[in-house]
Amino acid sequence: MKLEALLFDLDGTLADTDRLHEQAWLEGLARYGIQADHAYYQTQISGGLNPEIVRRLLPQLPWAEGEAFLAQKEARFRELAAGVGPLPGLRALWNWATKRGLRRALVSNAPRVNALFMLERLELSFDCVVLSEELPAGKPDPLPYRRALELLGISPDEALAFEDSPSGVRSAVGAGIRAVALTTGHRPEALKRAGAFLCIADFTDEHLWGWLKSHEPAVP
Repeated sequence: MKLEALLFDLDGTLADTDRLHEQAWLEGLARYGIQADHAYYQTQISGGLNPEIVRRLLPQLPWAEGEAFLAQKEARFRELAAGVGPLPGLRALWNWATKRGLRRALVSNAPRVNALFMLERLELSFDCVVLSEELPAGKPDPLPYRRALELLGISPDEALAFEDSPSGVRSAVGAGIRAVALTTGHRPEALKRAGAFLCIADFTDEHLWGWLKSHEPAVP
């Protein structure tokens, strides 16, 4: 079938924000005596859902304190991300998709306040936005991507997903969608093990464009 839609994760995919989330998380955890590092962030936090992360890493916190921790962490992230821009090549991909009538969906574990903040910063709009916090299950469960397919009214083989974490790749692949992985936060080996068929540093990658041109629909 022909390509009908591009599905994007947010952090680490549309913009290189993983290092900012890492900084905000590590600063917050340090206040509770957890001296974490990059490896800890990658294995214990990256790609997860905020409430689940807090319950696992800070099980002693009452619900209200956990919510306050997350609010402070996300506010710190938005402060750090004030000057962030899109990954190289994203504008070109956006224009390519627009000219060919491809629809676009955002599929993210990010909280809504962060998603809206980032989309405003990046000046991007989507045909639909699927946020894991508003569903019964988030990534790595396939549900967020299945929901995006349902909203767009397309089959898995008519979509291409862009992700940056093993958790996100597993979610897309679990929904039957081909996944391209951005190597902004994880090593290619881990992303390929999760199921990515192509790993790229950014959207200028010639292998990505070669694949797109071999699957592109006709320009209307």
